[in-house]
Amino acid sequence: MTTDMSYTTEEISKLLKISKLTVYDLIKKGELPAYRVGKQMRVDASDLEAYKTRAKGGKLAAVQTEAVQAPSHYPISPVSSSKNTLVITGQDVSLDILAKHIEKYVPHYRPLRSYVGSMDSLISMYKGESDIVSTHLLDGDTGEYNLAFIRKLLIGSSYVVVNLVSRAAGLYVQQGNPKGILGWADLTQPDLRMVNREKGSGARVLLDEQLRLHGISQGVLSGYDQEESNHMSVAGKVATGEADFGVGIEKAASMVGGVDFIPLIQERYDLVMLKKPENQIWIEQVKRVLQSESFRNELRPIQGYDLSQTGNIIYET
Repeated sequence: MTTDMSYTTEEISKLLKISKLTVYDLIKKGELPAYRVGKQMRVDASDLEAYKTRAKGGKLAAVQTEAVQAPSHYPISPVSSSKNTLVITGQDVSLDILAKHIEKYVPHYRPLRSYVGSMDSLISMYKGESDIVSTHLLDGDTGEYNLAFIRKLLIGSSYVVVNLVSRAAGLYVQQGNPKGILGWADLTQPDLRMVNREKGSGARVLLDEQLRLHGISQGVLSGYDQEESNHMSVAGKVATGEADFGVGIEKAASMVGGVDFIPLIQERYDLVMLKKPENQIWIEQVKRVLQSESFRNELRPIQGYDLSQTGNIIYET
């Protein structure tokens, strides 16, 4: 193994046969030294070998490394003991903007991004693997977003729920809507093909709740088991004619040619933070970022965002 090799968090996840969230947790604890190249976290091969040696010997003390040298057009930020890390989960671009503002305005903390769905985000928080999680999970019986799931998964914990954005969710259909799909009830039309999101994602929960409420069996939907991991991929499958419809948000439709969007619900996209004593200082700072005009100004140009509740506390234990 050469000393100038480095690995992404995904590659380390595969090499060690652990989840990406566990990799982020090791980085967060300082057990696996890492540095950032652009938006990507990387770990040197030598540091990975050192970690494996310590793991075999049962010694997982945090170590410090210096950032590796790289061309000047690749900004590098070392993860060291001088800055604690905040793992932010979710896939929306608004979270990348939030991470940038946290890095700039929340001293002593460095954000790390984990691109997982809503349910996996809440589970990761329950397991202590993340700090700020995003969620957009519909409870079909009440029409309420997120709180029912948060209460069930974070039972016994103290937390605060803050709105990030609200956004339109609905169906992607082929341009011109040749199948005439206008709502959930139309999904029972014969010969329709769909493309789905992965289990635990907000879009998958939205679909499953609507199927349940409309009395539609998953078995009648051709392509229900065909899964993609993000909104753009779903919209792309519809645009290329590989599927007739999929569930997603408006923003992705505006970025993919050859697909139309049928808005069916306004979903609330919230952030959850655990109110541990050691978290109180940075939670207040993150709340100020969310309520700041500079943060909202970066979100305003993005199509499909409703910022009327951005920064508002939705629920607090």
